[in-house]
Amino acid sequence: MLDFANHLVYNVNRLDRQGEFMKLTTKSEYSILALIYIARHEKNGFIKADDICKTQAIPKKYVEYLFTILRQSRYIRTRRGTGGGYKLARPASKISVAEIIRLMDGAIAPTESVSKFFFSDTPLSKEKKIMKVFREIRDYVAKKLERLTLADLV
Repeated sequence: MLDFANHLVYNVNRLDRQGEFMKLTTKSEYSILALIYIARHEKNGFIKADDICKTQAIPKKYVEYLFTILRQSRYIRTRRGTGGGYKLARPASKISVAEIIRLMDGAIAPTESVSKFFFSDTPLSKEKKIMKVFREIRDYVAKKLERLTLADLV
């Protein structure tokens, strides 16, 4: 299985560089960047959106949009006024990267027909051998991202 995993990682990296494999959207990428920034500066209290925007090069309107989703999903807390800003709603060690990606982008799977959380039949569903490979890919990637927390990235 280790040989398969190494082969998979090599091919995923090779394909990704060619733009032929699944990719994260800016929603996931910017959300992860913003949450890492908040986690990194947690001891400073509530973090201003302007600080996140400047240091992470994220447009302010986009940060506000993402933070609405993250707040409604209870990943961050907000405070208005002087000394206000954003703070993690849970410890960074309790927020996985997989959670954020699923929230923002949906399935962590090469095809929806092998997704655990966003299953949908696809034309490939009838081909059992390819479905087995795609499930193995899903399991490998999901397991890595589920174990990876914001605290690991700080």
